[in-house]
Amino acid sequence: MFYNDLKKYILDGKADEFLKSTICFDDVSKERERYLSLLERAYNLFGDGDYHFVSSPGRTEVGGNHTDHQHGHCLTAALNIDDVCVYKKNDSNTVNYYYDDEERHVDLSDLSKHDDEHESSTSLIRGIAYKIKEMGYDIGGIDAVCDAKVLVGSGISSSACFEVMLAEMFNYLYCEGKISDVDRAIIGRFAEREYFGKGSGLMDQATISVGGFVSFDFFDDQKPVIKNYEFSFEDYNYDLVLVNVKGSHAGLSNEYSAVPGEIRDVAHELGVDYLADTNYENLVNNIPAIREKIDNDRGILRSIHFFRENKRAVEEADAVKEKDINKLLKLMKGSGHSSFMYLQNVYPASRPQSQPLALALALTAEFLGDEGAYRVHGGGFGGTIQVILPKEKKEDYKKLMEPIFGDDSLVFVKVRSFGTKTLF
Repeated sequence: MFYNDLKKYILDGKADEFLKSTICFDDVSKERERYLSLLERAYNLFGDGDYHFVSSPGRTEVGGNHTDHQHGHCLTAALNIDDVCVYKKNDSNTVNYYYDDEERHVDLSDLSKHDDEHESSTSLIRGIAYKIKEMGYDIGGIDAVCDAKVLVGSGISSSACFEVMLAEMFNYLYCEGKISDVDRAIIGRFAEREYFGKGSGLMDQATISVGGFVSFDFFDDQKPVIKNYEFSFEDYNYDLVLVNVKGSHAGLSNEYSAVPGEIRDVAHELGVDYLADTNYENLVNNIPAIREKIDNDRGILRSIHFFRENKRAVEEADAVKEKDINKLLKLMKGSGHSSFMYLQNVYPASRPQSQPLALALALTAEFLGDEGAYRVHGGGFGGTIQVILPKEKKEDYKKLMEPIFGDDSLVFVKVRSFGTKTLF
């Protein structure tokens, strides 16, 4: 719709059902303002045109911490925190992307990797366009203005959110919507690995693209097995809470990339490309030879984590299917302990004095006792912890954590039923 028609569509409440579905609340007054503000800015920047809105959610990982890059199992959910972009075609063969004070202009006639764009949103734009074109689809110019609630360092995968959202814009405008949810995720992962320069599995992008409460089997990561579930922690009187400990991710790409890199080294010593192609017994039997060859006990410990966590993620999905909340909470705590002890992604080895995640986990463990669950969330090293919090403990938990990590550190989230989508 063109500017005036789209503005009227939102003001008249015709977009309200879409907005309710993204935020999982009935009061959409603030969302209307958000969308109208984006539209106004786009109009001032680019003039009139056939505009569209896309919403791309954040994600939470319930189980399967760092299993996806080894073609393992994960249990995840899309969240009611999203990035929203208003966008349209342009005739310049350029992506013009605006977010707050940031702007990016990428000429699509040059899709080669640029070393000076390493770890930037520009590299992701170029990488996504390259991969879409390589897959045989059309690309073209896009004008876009974004409002991002999935903030960098928030632990709910801002990079994957951006990647899948951009892939959807190309898909909607130039590919007749023919790019599947899984392929959007594969495109995003390619850009993150090859252009941005950060090791990545497929879990983040797949969750954000598919949406809902969902399990993945990535044994064939070109065709993952996907199962959706109807499940809500609220049905059991729990809140799903993310605690943002404000740990900096700056300069930590090497820490993230070391996790799949070290595990891959172990896998190769076992004669496979991915640990999902072998088993725990084979690992244990070959530990003496592996230690002699690669001299990296941490890589072996991280591999032990994979086998335990991979099995645990399947059990967690079964618990969700059976609606066995007690079993699920016990498994989630086990996941957190394994990540801390074996995967070792709670604090960066390069900054051992900085351990806000470990501090948040310690305080939460003492606060909850045998109730609820807590674990490192997502990639780790900074970002967030995940807490399944009894509703009656909400205020007491806030009193404990907010003086330490900030008034905005606790984020109470809901599971959203769908992934990245052009709404209207």
